[in-house]
Amino acid sequence: VKDFLTSSNHSSVTEFVLLGFSNDPALNKILFIIFLLLYFCSVLGNGLIIILICLDSHLHTPMYFFLCILSILDMGIITATVPQLLVHLLSSSRLISFAGCWVQMYLFACFGLTECMFFVVMAYDRYVAICYPLRYMLILNWDLCVRLVVGTWASGFFLSLVHTYFTMKLPFCGPNKVNHYFCEGPSVRSLACMDTHFIEMVDFFLSFFLVLVPLSFILASYVRITMAILKIKSTQGRYKAFSTCASHVIVVTMFYAPSIYIYMRPNSNYSSERDKQISLFSNMITALLNPVVYSLRNKDIKTAFIKVVMRNRVVW
Repeated sequence: VKDFLTSSNHSSVTEFVLLGFSNDPALNKILFIIFLLLYFCSVLGNGLIIILICLDSHLHTPMYFFLCILSILDMGIITATVPQLLVHLLSSSRLISFAGCWVQMYLFACFGLTECMFFVVMAYDRYVAICYPLRYMLILNWDLCVRLVVGTWASGFFLSLVHTYFTMKLPFCGPNKVNHYFCEGPSVRSLACMDTHFIEMVDFFLSFFLVLVPLSFILASYVRITMAILKIKSTQGRYKAFSTCASHVIVVTMFYAPSIYIYMRPNSNYSSERDKQISLFSNMITALLNPVVYSLRNKDIKTAFIKVVMRNRVVW
């Protein structure tokens, strides 16, 4: 611990090299097209959900307000990492400055940690909607909704600062090649020229608190939700109740499964090809699938889309 606390201002590394996925220029051009399309579709899908929720007054409910915030977080996560990847795929240089790496790591952690905690808020929304449907708007009033959103964002921004500070405070004497496509904490930390046991313990504690604890609250909520649904006598009523929660369960699974694998492993060797692929799925593919999952399974979203299209057609 003493070595870590006195390690500042001893770094000789002023920039890092992000190795990415390939050194083949031809393959990089193909990957550029693929990742650009995925990024464009992700931003378009999440942006469309945000616009529809803002334009349609029927979607001005806590559930869709939270869905709008989730789309903003997804856009933030991929925007913090993918544009840099696209630039490096077309450039002969894959350098990123120390400050740029710091900012990228912080922004990614900000949006990622906030989303991790925000899923608890969305689970609470479904819990109130299923277990207390008649008191839904009374319990989840707009004042509480705003406080929940602000609280998760503030917590995510603060805790990500702790995570980033402890990592970037480490001394880096070389090599400076990060075996990842963005400045990801464990991958950068593995390049430090000192024992990183202390920071690994801090990171593991944060991961435990910010992954397993929220997941436990989510599971507890869905246990209560399942018990409430099973008490519904109507088969159609049970199906409708389950369908309102299915989208959230799918999205939570896609988010938490890769996160647990990457950040809850006991060893510190995270710089493998498999980890990069899983991280890519967790960041880009999940952000792409979230709008698809919610829009295809949600009649209100599809109805709002049709209304906006028809309204614009009439104007033109």
